[in-house]
Amino acid sequence: MDRNMQHRHLSADEVSKYWPEADATISSMQLIVATRNAHKTCEIQRILGPKFEVRGLSGDDEIPEIHESGKSFEENARLKAVAVSRELPGLVVADDSGLEVDVLGGAPGIHSARYAGASATDNEKIGKLLSELTKLTAKGGQRRARFRCALALARGGHILGTFDGVVDGKIADRARGSRGFGYDPVFLPNGFDQTFGELASAEKDRFSHRACALKKLRAFLSPRTITTERN
Repeated sequence: MDRNMQHRHLSADEVSKYWPEADATISSMQLIVATRNAHKTCEIQRILGPKFEVRGLSGDDEIPEIHESGKSFEENARLKAVAVSRELPGLVVADDSGLEVDVLGGAPGIHSARYAGASATDNEKIGKLLSELTKLTAKGGQRRARFRCALALARGGHILGTFDGVVDGKIADRARGSRGFGYDPVFLPNGFDQTFGELASAEKDRFSHRACALKKLRAFLSPRTITTERN
């Protein structure tokens, strides 16, 4: 597990090479998210805010599923961003994220989405995770975990930047709450008594792994947008 992954991006001159209009000042920026997960797309739109117009791939049936063959979250994010940006015009952002549990050696990790099988439901994935921890009689500090997110921004098959985010916590004894998606109902972030499944979206968006990565992405893109609010 690379806990020290740093976000990085091209220089201004390199960005301009692959994104000629990058220096233009615009009122809003359109982003294509390389996912058909509507929950993830909505969360990204919510966190980035009204200066961005975000859409996923739900209406692009011609885009094939990308095989996530990378060995890290960043590698998978880059693979997806490059592949989709070769098929669609404009800016593409790809997210690869998941849960790492220390006592499980970092699992489910990059296999979080397929931990209980390719077509498993969120409840089935959570069930398998809790079952594995029960087998190990993991308690207290043995249930330390973190959510990790890697984002890759691309255009025309070229990576413009990568951005990361991490939030530490532990795995609850049982699923609690119906908000969020994935493993949210069993993840207790440090300093909170509520799981991500119980926290209000506005609270989670302040510090979640995806929020941390998206704040870095937004900072990279924001100089190229203007505020449209009127006094």
